[in-house]
Amino acid sequence: MAVLVTGGAGFIGSHTVVELIEANREVIIIDNFSNSKPEVLNRIEKITGKRPKLYACDLLDLEATRKVFAENEIDSVIHFAGLKAVGESCAQPLRYYSHNFDATFNLIRAMVEYGVGTIVFSSSATVYGSPKTVPIREDFPLSTTNPYGETKLVIERMLKDMCDAGELKSVSILRYFNPIGAHESGLIGEDPKGVPNNLLPYISQTAIGKRDKLHVFGDDYPTHDGTGVRDYIHVVDLAQAHLAALDRAMAVTGTEYYNVGTGVGYSVLDIVKAFEKASGKKVPYVIDPRRPGDIAECYADPTLAREKLGWSAKFDIERMCKDADRWQTMNPDGYTD
Repeated sequence: MAVLVTGGAGFIGSHTVVELIEANREVIIIDNFSNSKPEVLNRIEKITGKRPKLYACDLLDLEATRKVFAENEIDSVIHFAGLKAVGESCAQPLRYYSHNFDATFNLIRAMVEYGVGTIVFSSSATVYGSPKTVPIREDFPLSTTNPYGETKLVIERMLKDMCDAGELKSVSILRYFNPIGAHESGLIGEDPKGVPNNLLPYISQTAIGKRDKLHVFGDDYPTHDGTGVRDYIHVVDLAQAHLAALDRAMAVTGTEYYNVGTGVGYSVLDIVKAFEKASGKKVPYVIDPRRPGDIAECYADPTLAREKLGWSAKFDIERMCKDADRWQTMNPDGYTD
């Protein structure tokens, strides 16, 4: 039996696929390569010695999605695929709503039709909106400040409803914070198309001279240095959390929610300094106005994941920055096909 990983060639997906293969799981990937490249499969094979089966198709194509289930013995799904940039979602809300909802609708239709009842969903801390206090626990009130977060929250609710109705057996929802870093081999990492939306790729591209300077959005937040504070987690730690969540989901029924973070908040300028120290490279930056949809402070209380999943983050901020720098230095232009 196989694990289907949607968006398995993406940043988090590819690292999770590596961890699954190294845990001797059979893996099948669906990816339309809208935000990834086929070269990722070569890199996964180089790391693991195995090449996962790939369907280069789009979840928006229901018949193509059904074909994946018809041709394989799938017992569980890890669902990463979707549009994911906060700022872009504010500028293009209809695109985000239609794409993320329709892709998930088709995936769930196919799961139900082929009797696959277990799913781990890639959600986000954005479902907590602007929390009144930190650290954030899973029982905090839910709200959103941008369309991207709204798609995650609605999909969470849809999956729970499907599970409550008995159409899905087990749903594990991982609300994770800010994944950074890269595989220690330097072979896979974050390779955004165009201008990066996330902090670390922008920092690392600036550090190697690919970009002139880092743009820091806002220095007037109520934080220790005025820049936004987030919980940064190593992508390999995050990948391993998915394996732990999948194991539990295969053994239990119902819907469960887990924060996946380190429990430590770092500001944008904290990360800049940590990267400079870890890499020995200078990162010039300028302060720009705040971005719409951003909040001041967001970091996790990961206690529940530790207690229920037996998982906790292992890598510190220095390791995250070193691995990100190694990936960028070895792959200055990202993946090249």
